[in-house]
Amino acid sequence: MSLALRVIETRDLNPLIRQLRLAAADGAILPGFTPGAHVRVQVPPASGAGDWRHYSLVELDPSADLQAPRSYTIAVRREDEGRGGSRFMHSVRVGDQLTVEAPKNEFPLHRGPGRVVLVAGGIGVTPLATMAAHCRAQGQAVRMQYAGRSRDLMALLPELQALLGEDLAVHADAEAGAPLAVDALLAACGAHDQLHVCGPKPLLDAVLAGAKARGWPHDRVHFELFSAPEAQAGDHAFEVVLSQSGRTVAVGASQSVLDALIDAGCDPMFDCKRGECGVCTCTVLEGEVEHRDYCQSEAERSAGRVMQICVSRARGPRLVLDL
Repeated sequence: MSLALRVIETRDLNPLIRQLRLAAADGAILPGFTPGAHVRVQVPPASGAGDWRHYSLVELDPSADLQAPRSYTIAVRREDEGRGGSRFMHSVRVGDQLTVEAPKNEFPLHRGPGRVVLVAGGIGVTPLATMAAHCRAQGQAVRMQYAGRSRDLMALLPELQALLGEDLAVHADAEAGAPLAVDALLAACGAHDQLHVCGPKPLLDAVLAGAKARGWPHDRVHFELFSAPEAQAGDHAFEVVLSQSGRTVAVGASQSVLDALIDAGCDPMFDCKRGECGVCTCTVLEGEVEHRDYCQSEAERSAGRVMQICVSRARGPRLVLDL
């Protein structure tokens, strides 16, 4: 369901992150949401059809009614080297109208007999902030580890300090002279704590690797990646053959298969564009895949029968997909 919402408030949280509050023009109650939910906002297209961006919903008031909200609050980090969506969101003004899809939650809060442990990296703090407020409202034991490059670029820090007090630990790379010590973080977790991680790929990879090394069950760590996939050393151009039409599409060294297909006028299904949701799964008929997703098992990756075209690539010069 799409909603026509107006920008009713803007606030610069720091030089890179802007907060927007959106509401219906008539002040009507909006569809409810749960902690961890996001909305999709339509932005001017990079090419072809309309483009969309995901933004987590932020609610730091423990007394707020998430099932009958009068507004949605989001925070947008400006990415000057991106495709233009964040730059557009930083240009909107109070009174502007945006097309917004109703909230969807692919990163729900999980509670158990232990604490809820929230691990935030950079702008990944946004869904975790709402989780923290909800835990406070429900009397759930919660602790947050918030990491960033420097305190002046860490959004919502004063609000989280007021909300969580001693249950908030802050790590600034500029002060510590090194990234967050993930091993120490995991070692401090209780046996029944549930981890929720949101941030850039290096943080997520470190937490997942550390949890696996400790033999933690897969369902104890819940995550959302909050950055677009970056090119890696050795990435090369290749061709994708679409078996149903016989068409061949060139994929650049710094381009995803998904984006190449969209640029070529195709209309593949997708959602997160981060390799988490599995919506863009395609059957591989020929070729070897460099898997970079977070939704397939090791057995599925080894079989090589399907791939997530938003992040995974070809190891060789050519892939044939059942599209």
